[in-house]
Amino acid sequence: MDKSVFTENRRKVFEQMDNNSVMVIFSRRGPDVTFQDRYEINRNYFYLTGVVEYGNILVMRKKDNKCLSTMFIHQFDELKAKWVGAPKTKEEITETSGVDEVCFLDSFDSSLMRYMESYERLYIDIITKNKDEEPDSNDRFASGIKERMPWVMVKNARPLLQHARTAKQPEELDQMRKAIEITNKGIENILRHMGPMYEYQLESYFDQAIKFNGATGYAFPTIAASGANACCLHYSENNSFAKDGDLILFDLGANYNCYCADISRTFPVNGKYSRRQKQLYDIVLAGQKMVFGKARPGVTTKDLNGYLREYYKVELKKIGLIEDGTEEEVSKYYFHGVSHHIGVDVHDLADYTPLKAGCVVSNEPGLYISEEGIGIRIEDDVLITETGAEWLSPQIIKETDDIEKFIRENKI
Repeated sequence: MDKSVFTENRRKVFEQMDNNSVMVIFSRRGPDVTFQDRYEINRNYFYLTGVVEYGNILVMRKKDNKCLSTMFIHQFDELKAKWVGAPKTKEEITETSGVDEVCFLDSFDSSLMRYMESYERLYIDIITKNKDEEPDSNDRFASGIKERMPWVMVKNARPLLQHARTAKQPEELDQMRKAIEITNKGIENILRHMGPMYEYQLESYFDQAIKFNGATGYAFPTIAASGANACCLHYSENNSFAKDGDLILFDLGANYNCYCADISRTFPVNGKYSRRQKQLYDIVLAGQKMVFGKARPGVTTKDLNGYLREYYKVELKKIGLIEDGTEEEVSKYYFHGVSHHIGVDVHDLADYTPLKAGCVVSNEPGLYISEEGIGIRIEDDVLITETGAEWLSPQIIKETDDIEKFIRENKI
């Protein structure tokens, strides 16, 4: 992506920062990551810089409403270059990120001390934790700042980043569309090989196809849940035998340049839905289409989930699955939310306030009937537009007739 994307992302954060403040964002992906993996980086750091390199630090300064950004990066080390590759040069960092200044990491501590002599506030990306959780490296950094610079007010950067990341730029949407297209190729490869076998064997056809087609990783670990396994929302073993007559639920997504796809489909292992399976599947699919029709600016994800639950109260009563149409009855068969934000994280950092144009959210109704060994989820990624919504994954088949036809005509 062009550096203007990341310049604009920083602008959205600068706009929210207090005057006379500094923000420090480390490139490590999570608490105390110690390995070097070019895609296991802090997504806030990537969002603000576009740089995929472990160990760097971004510093953003705002004083008298003048905004400056500085990257602290690795110096060239001949031995490290032989083992893990040379770090990016100052010129490469500037070309990718558009930051104002690039310095080496060995000057970070002294530079920060110098900055904070004339700045009053320091923003650090802090994840709120339970009382019994151990502090991570960001917590320890914040504590160290308070000890060394007691005059500095430490503030949490996360709410600012959350707000900035909520709506996507067109160039970001292009990356997500690419991730979705690669995911589609993986799903089609599964369908070409669909049949009774172990869940992990079917999963492997997705793995090969997305790597072949340029995925830079997985958006999240794949769920391949056959039969009653699909009634567990985050089933992860993927080691059962998918039997003739079972449905198998896939929840999966490719990652492309740090942007995620999140798609769920539920397929018949033998290539044909039974009458009961099709009845339940079509209820879920109609619910998904109804939710899509309600998605627009001003609506919340909580509203969308409420619409789906009201729909289920009627439809599940019609088929005799529930008796009275109560919340409790519906919750037995549907127990999660229908939407979450998607972006550089599959559950993206975002404001869960009314949706606005540029938001990308999942639309993922499900039904989980453990007494019948049936779990169904259908999930697509949806862009909120000025007037409504747009499917970002319309090419991924989901009508039962289309799925059966694809398996029948493309089976290897």
